[in-house]
Amino acid sequence: MNVVITGTNRGIGLELVRQCLSRGDTVHAGVRAPAQATDLTALAEGAGGRLRVHALDVADAAGVRAFAESLPEVIHLLINNAGVRTRPDDLADLDVDDLTRTFQVNAVAALRMTLALLPRLRAAGGAKVANISSNLGSITDNSWGGAYGYRMSKAALNMATRSLGHDLKDAGILAFALSPGWVRTDMGGSEAPTAVETSVAGLLAVLTRLGPDETGGFFDFEGHRLDW
Repeated sequence: MNVVITGTNRGIGLELVRQCLSRGDTVHAGVRAPAQATDLTALAEGAGGRLRVHALDVADAAGVRAFAESLPEVIHLLINNAGVRTRPDDLADLDVDDLTRTFQVNAVAALRMTLALLPRLRAAGGAKVANISSNLGSITDNSWGGAYGYRMSKAALNMATRSLGHDLKDAGILAFALSPGWVRTDMGGSEAPTAVETSVAGLLAVLTRLGPDETGGFFDFEGHRLDW
């Protein structure tokens, strides 16, 4: 299976690459600065040609188009994982320019990637798009406020996923928003309760199980449907 994953230099993205390779996939990994992604490069050296590392800034429209043109004609799975969060991000410290950048990377870029790869996803005759979201994107679950840029961008990503679920279903392409939970990564911090290996294994298992009846839905890494 040909898999495209963005934001693969560390954390969840890197582990997604590792576990997709372990199950036999060919992975096209997008990363802003390949020369600095030493762990990803090490994986590529031992992957027997099944991992191809690409320079990719998901917020750069021209770069995304060039990336898409370099891919095989058939892509079975697109995982839009690239994301950012700047802290502090409460109301008192809000930087509107930074919020806009966060929105571009976390929400708009996933839609840009999907559109750029759409012909290749169509060619698979049963492709899936996984947008890595967050519980913080749930409006229902917002019980403490703050996290403005991250919350807003992930809520927007969820809405895009919902629309993609409707618009792409007839083309045989399914779309899902997936929350990895609170994960021990550089972004999640050392106090997070979930190991990255556990989260990613869950995400891939859930993604494998989800079908047409669930397209456009929002799920966590254990398969539970989440509230919008």
